[in-house]
Amino acid sequence: MILREFLYLDTEKVRSMEAQLNGGVSEEEQATTRRAKRNELGMKGMIEHYHEWGDERHVSKSLGDAMFPILEDQLEGEGLLTDISQQLRESEYWRSSNLRNEYPPGSLIRITASGTLFDARYVATTFAGFASACLGLQGLGVLPGSGETVEPKTSTRQHKVYTGPAPKTELEDQIPDIKKIKLVEGDQLDTKMMRAFIRIARGLFTPGLHINLMPTTSDELVVSARLQEGRQFLDGDSEVLFARYGVDPQEWTIVGTVGNYSREDATKVPSSIDLTTEDGDVTLRGRTAKFINAYMGLLGGHGFVDLPQYPGFSIVPLAVYRVISPNSVQLTTAGE
Repeated sequence: MILREFLYLDTEKVRSMEAQLNGGVSEEEQATTRRAKRNELGMKGMIEHYHEWGDERHVSKSLGDAMFPILEDQLEGEGLLTDISQQLRESEYWRSSNLRNEYPPGSLIRITASGTLFDARYVATTFAGFASACLGLQGLGVLPGSGETVEPKTSTRQHKVYTGPAPKTELEDQIPDIKKIKLVEGDQLDTKMMRAFIRIARGLFTPGLHINLMPTTSDELVVSARLQEGRQFLDGDSEVLFARYGVDPQEWTIVGTVGNYSREDATKVPSSIDLTTEDGDVTLRGRTAKFINAYMGLLGGHGFVDLPQYPGFSIVPLAVYRVISPNSVQLTTAGE
């Protein structure tokens, strides 16, 4: 028996697959809340009060975390789910045609490999907290700093009232201005550098939780997945999530469908094409979208868009979990 600790679970997809395999999912939930209040005029004109309340709840519900292990075993037993963890440990397999031919987009696969979590929002809140703490320590004279902070300019002149939409704020705007501090010998960190880190983070990774699996020692061979918010997370708060799981690699298992493969020529500039008909009177929407998407692929090939880089691929996650170690179970049992 395998005990799974779910990081992510798309319960809607789990129910959908269960329904398709077994002709439906039994799911029922009933909740009743009853409350009553009655005033009556009793003997000798005394008002009698009666309060009545109660809670009745009946739940017969197929939870995703109870359904998924059954679904996973059933999919594997019927040959619909294939574990390719071992194949992906071979670097040559990534660049061969076998991977793409055997598991085209839409294939249901399972991968267990070393992986890291990343969220640009966590980067921003971490640097913001660090800068705020440094600002306080510098104010107390505990932490020395070099350079000057950039204080906001104030003016007594009257300005016209701006009635338009509020100016857009970015993640890096959370960083307060601090003096430059020395972390290690020859390395200094200041407000400008921290804001640059956050701009890079949110530019390369759309704010949200990402997971990157690296089955080999090469950083070029990556299986990427974006975990959609609104599904079942262990923790919705990124700070709590990273406080528990950290930023270092650890072994994760992803079950899902192959999203898309990167092209080997994705870094080549797309050739110019005519976006209109021969007479130039009509713009062809399909051709225009294809042309613009080619440039999106170009940016993705260079790492600037949430697209896989060759020879990696993306996976649409159904579930992300880590297996609870048998050693931890034994230790718990022994301590009881």
